[in-house]
Amino acid sequence: MAWAGVAPDLDALTVLFGQDVYGRWHHVLCHGLVFSLVVTFAVYLLARSWRVAALAILSFHMHLACDLLGSGVEWSISYFYPFSRWELSFPWGWELASWQNTAIMVGLLLAMVWTAKRYGRTFAETFLPARIDKLVSETIVRRFGRR
Repeated sequence: MAWAGVAPDLDALTVLFGQDVYGRWHHVLCHGLVFSLVVTFAVYLLARSWRVAALAILSFHMHLACDLLGSGVEWSISYFYPFSRWELSFPWGWELASWQNTAIMVGLLLAMVWTAKRYGRTFAETFLPARIDKLVSETIVRRFGRR
């Protein structure tokens, strides 16, 4: 379930209560071990598959790793919240608006084009109805041709 990789950012909804609340609670409420287990269990209940649940927890933690690396050097996560507010950080990370994140984005877009050309689908199938993903794939193939 790809949604597990997006789930940590549910705590970004704290921005609805103001920038101060967002600054205090984003990377805290949903960026930790407890929430990863909740999400993984929910995925297991939906999919009835430990393999899918394992992919979900992997996806969740990849999100956390990407946040630690590419959200800014001074932005940590509280991995053990609510048991501890100890903050985990990575001193060699980079800012969100950086060449590193741009390069990663370009690489992922190229991978999406390749996947659309090869398999006739994109990551859009995770978030959108199948007919829209099919339109995205067909548009990519029309624009860039078949392999």
